[in-house]
Amino acid sequence: MDVFMERAVELALSNVKHGGQPFGAVLVKDGEVVAEGVNELHHTYDISAHAELVAIRQAQQKLQTNDLSGYTMYASGEPCPMCLTAMYFASIDKVYYCASVEDAAEVGLTTSEKIYEDLQKPKAERSLPTAQMPLREGQEDPMKLWEAGNK
Repeated sequence: MDVFMERAVELALSNVKHGGQPFGAVLVKDGEVVAEGVNELHHTYDISAHAELVAIRQAQQKLQTNDLSGYTMYASGEPCPMCLTAMYFASIDKVYYCASVEDAAEVGLTTSEKIYEDLQKPKAERSLPTAQMPLREGQEDPMKLWEAGNK
């Protein structure tokens, strides 16, 4: 096992021993650890405080950038759709994980598996209803305002 994955698993084990879930993450660039995180939901009551997102936030704040091109994420568990999407937005190059979504489901951590399944359905068939609401007539369009300021 790679040294960075070993560290992600160590973080996950420690988190479980302190009342958390079995998730740890290590963000690496050029063979150096840039940031680490563990699942902090039990401390912060923040649903987005997953190990991978904690590590991404630390790195982006430390480096003052949103662009993490050239970085690799090592996660003790397969990233959930939220974390994976954040990695796409941050331009992370590669992700390695230890336990699969199916492994997590076997021990009662089933949310990711269900969300991955739901996201494969057409919007109208998903379990979380979503609907587009247009701007009211005469309301300034934030998309157009942003476009005008970024040309």
